[in-house]
Amino acid sequence: MPRTRFVTNSPGCATLPKNRINVYNMQNLRVASDSNKTAGSIDAVSAGTTTIAVFLIFMVAAAGTLAFFSAQSDKPVILTLMGLLAMLGVFFIFGIAAGQIRLSERTPIADLLSGIFDKQKEGQLLTTMDGTILHANRTADELLGRNEFGELNSLEHCFAKTSPGAEVLFRLIRASQRNASVSEAVQLHAPGTDKDQHRWFRLSVAPFGAVDLPAYNGRTALWSFVEITGEKKSAAEQIAHLHDELEIYRELTAGICVIAPDGSILHSNLKLLSNLGHSLQPDSAPRHLSELLPRHDIEQILKITDGVSTQIPQMLEVDFITATGERWPAVCYPSTEQRQTGAPRTTLVIHQRVLADAADVNKKYANTFRMAPFGIALVNTQGCLETVNPAFARLSGANLSTLVGRPVSEAFEFSSDTTGASQLLSAMEAAHRGKAEIPAVEIAIGQEGEFARRIFVQSLGQGKSEKAPVILYITDATEERALGQKFAQSQKMEAIGKLAGGIAHDFNNVLTAIIGFSDLLLANHRPTDHAYKNIQNIRSSANHAAGLVKQLLAFSRQQTLKPEILQLGELVTDLSVILNRLLGENVELKISSGRDLWTVKADHNQLNQVIINLAVNARDAMPDGGKLTVRTQNISERESHRLFDLGIVVGQYVMIEVEDTGSGMPPEIMAKIFEPFFTTKDVGKGTGLGLSTVYGIIKQTGGYVFADSTPGAGTTFRVYLPRYIPNEKELDMQTKAATVERPLDLTGHGRVLIVEDEDAVRTFATEALARQGYEVLQACDGLEALDVLEECNGEVDLVVSDVKMPEMDGPTLYKELRKTNPTIKFIFVSGYADDAFTKMLDADADYVFLQKPYTLAQIAEVVKRQFS
Repeated sequence: MPRTRFVTNSPGCATLPKNRINVYNMQNLRVASDSNKTAGSIDAVSAGTTTIAVFLIFMVAAAGTLAFFSAQSDKPVILTLMGLLAMLGVFFIFGIAAGQIRLSERTPIADLLSGIFDKQKEGQLLTTMDGTILHANRTADELLGRNEFGELNSLEHCFAKTSPGAEVLFRLIRASQRNASVSEAVQLHAPGTDKDQHRWFRLSVAPFGAVDLPAYNGRTALWSFVEITGEKKSAAEQIAHLHDELEIYRELTAGICVIAPDGSILHSNLKLLSNLGHSLQPDSAPRHLSELLPRHDIEQILKITDGVSTQIPQMLEVDFITATGERWPAVCYPSTEQRQTGAPRTTLVIHQRVLADAADVNKKYANTFRMAPFGIALVNTQGCLETVNPAFARLSGANLSTLVGRPVSEAFEFSSDTTGASQLLSAMEAAHRGKAEIPAVEIAIGQEGEFARRIFVQSLGQGKSEKAPVILYITDATEERALGQKFAQSQKMEAIGKLAGGIAHDFNNVLTAIIGFSDLLLANHRPTDHAYKNIQNIRSSANHAAGLVKQLLAFSRQQTLKPEILQLGELVTDLSVILNRLLGENVELKISSGRDLWTVKADHNQLNQVIINLAVNARDAMPDGGKLTVRTQNISERESHRLFDLGIVVGQYVMIEVEDTGSGMPPEIMAKIFEPFFTTKDVGKGTGLGLSTVYGIIKQTGGYVFADSTPGAGTTFRVYLPRYIPNEKELDMQTKAATVERPLDLTGHGRVLIVEDEDAVRTFATEALARQGYEVLQACDGLEALDVLEECNGEVDLVVSDVKMPEMDGPTLYKELRKTNPTIKFIFVSGYADDAFTKMLDADADYVFLQKPYTLAQIAEVVKRQFS
């Protein structure tokens, strides 16, 4: 690197001599200070001359007065002397007060600062912004040295002779020019030393501020540098010592592993890496315990590393996993250390654990082995059962005396599905090879695979190449598998329900327009017109489609329910006439109603639909005739405990049981009966929505529905509805609601705002209400509705709004309008149920809900009730 030069060409600043101390140093500053002090003293003397003259005249007059009086006294000399001494004392006190008499000389501030500056252990320089030295303290003078002319060497002369020094000096000067404080360490050839001897310095610079001197006026920088060679040597010696210790640590015959509280490996020695078959290169060594140990062993170690504990175990038995996946049993001796800074760290001293023979284990733990609640079996290297406990025999379904000596593949009665058997054999082979972390295997046994068993396979090898014995643990997983299947079925039904609900909502918008415009056309045609019948067919087909959509909404639990207090015995009795007509002459209907049935709260029409759908389904299962029995009875809280395995919450219920003597259903059909569009009927004879509708209605009501079926013996459906205890106020309200009559005259007057994002639906609703005599305004979303209301000064009597709209939805519009007009009436319309958006409104929100699709008469009736 070329030698760095520093030249100042700043306007208004005098260029200083290169590489020499300038005249405006601390001594110059001290001389200037003394000059200023002398000038100040002269001014003070001049200012005090008049005062002193007056004081002397006063003293002379006083002396004359004393002399006159003393001449009349007997002792004139003594009195005269005392008067003179008194005047001298007054003069001395006056001189001290006036500052003309000083007891000691004051130290100038410049000398004080210069002394402090020279006492610093660090070399310090005051320079211009280009590095020209203005002043240096005594330490800097000693460290920098002087040339043959007796001039102090510059920073460039001392630090820029080598590339590292020149680079450091350049960076620091640039930093000082940016008013930044920077410090760097650099290794340089120091003055007065051999060429091969180098010393370390720490060089720092900081902005000092602007000075105003005769030969320089501008910003300055304060430099400091100190030798740190001793610190560097000490650090190097410590590092060399640590390297020696680390080398000893790495060569220990025991495995060593130092870990942090999160399980990360800080250090591991060569012995441990060698035992586990890992690379001895530090860069490729394991970084976390998850690379060395199974999860359960990691958990017990991390309990130690989470802090300094007083209950640290003296020994841990763990199974390491080698680089090839084999099991390496070991004993760990943990030791946790809490450092002054940072998290605690745990050191593990690791030795290989020698396993006892299977026969010795069996002798030592014979009682524990025999009394274990889960199956245990020891398998020799030939793959045959050597020792088994009674639980293993019970879970395998074989006789205890016949199991010993048999191959594992013959110990179970596997089902036709051989997947589990092949997985068990693969796990056994891996265990014989000493593999660790073998996943559990689930097998199905029994003639139809009705029993599930979970088997854990563990190798008893010690990381050696020879074949190892194996230990098996077996548990019963039948109930767990059944619960898992039920949960999976529930999740699937939930997903299908969400899909069906979304489709139903979109269809409702379309059907609203079709049915609505059909009503408008029928109102303009006579029954004798040729087009009247065609329009009627369109409307009938649309209504049929609306019925299918309602079933989809029922399955997805998104339909609008009108719950009321019901007595199921009366409801079933009232349905008997309809059921007899539906079942026909070949099917016998029997109704058995329990005594003193509790009341429930449900939608009357929907519950009728449930019973009718179950009856029709039973009729189709009895083409040659049969018997259908409908029973109702109370289920007490004690009896509900027996239904807990079915997922029923403990409580009081009223049960509806529908039993037929039909053909029944196999298990594969039973698993799908509640899915929408699934049917076993011929094409064109069923929609597959009957039982899915039943499922949705009962679930939305808060109940449960289950089915039992035996092929050739019939099917039984059981519906459980929670008991409801009404109060008198609810009963009175239900009675009053039943007496409300439907208005005959649907015409009216008033201003209605229709807010609907579907153009066809909005057009139909507008024309339908306009025909009834209302003044109708339109908006396609909530924001446009606010603009329309602003134009008409909010003079609207009723708002009919869709729920889901872009920009601003219905509930948000409702809240905005109620802020300015708390009494405005509101009707929500939606293809979803009203409870799908009630959570977006306050509990006391006052509105009416109308479900899509609606007819001309329905919307006219709802609006008429709001104006009556």
